[in-house]
Amino acid sequence: MPEMFTDYENRPLNRSLELSKASWGSEDSVCAALQKSRPNGHSSLSHTTAKEWHGFTQHKPGQPRCYQPQNAQPDRLLKGVTRGRKVITTRPDTARPCPDDRVNRQFQAEAPNQLRVSDFTYVQTRNGMVYVAFVIDVFARRIVGWKVSTSMTTQFVFDALEQAIWQRKPSGNKALIHHSDRGSQYLSIRYTERLALADIDASVGTVDDSYDNALAETINGLYKAEVIHHLGPWKSMAQVEWETLKWVDWYNNRRLLASI
Repeated sequence: MPEMFTDYENRPLNRSLELSKASWGSEDSVCAALQKSRPNGHSSLSHTTAKEWHGFTQHKPGQPRCYQPQNAQPDRLLKGVTRGRKVITTRPDTARPCPDDRVNRQFQAEAPNQLRVSDFTYVQTRNGMVYVAFVIDVFARRIVGWKVSTSMTTQFVFDALEQAIWQRKPSGNKALIHHSDRGSQYLSIRYTERLALADIDASVGTVDDSYDNALAETINGLYKAEVIHHLGPWKSMAQVEWETLKWVDWYNNRRLLASI
């Protein structure tokens, strides 16, 4: 056993990759072969990584899969195209003071108006991107505030918060926690001042960790699956807003009461 461990520790790293580079020649020849594998020799992204590799092997047979085209020369940005386009909705403001995470992934409440979570997602329409924000009561699993907008401004999420405050905020309740991600909209002065004015304690998760706001992310996932992906494609914000209104009414009043 000690000999086996020593052999493992002294093994050459990336042996197959080294053999591949040795047998294939310079990286310039690799990049030239990759260009030939693309339609009409086009240099822009055209295939997924897997298709790039299969097209590559037609010009250079016997290439190990470990030697992917995007590893040839990173500075040339030779890589496969990915499906879809990632839309960044959470833009953290590191310069602004941030409330503590008072939830710690424990999305549980013993009564209504104790804990709320909030988040927003995006919908692609023919007229451009549309954003939809939700505020959810954790105990009732009820959407108490929502808003559709064409921009990711503070006013957009502020309107959803305002609706939630006026809809379900009993007077004298000072034990309500409002949880969100670290998006700059939720950390804005106007948003945090409105929470303080309503005697609501702010709670914010960490950066790049969807688990810290998992319940709100789950609502977004249900909404995308049951409305956006099911009824699309979408023409305009008005169409998205109308279908969102109908879905929120069904979700709050007629859905089966069960864990989500």
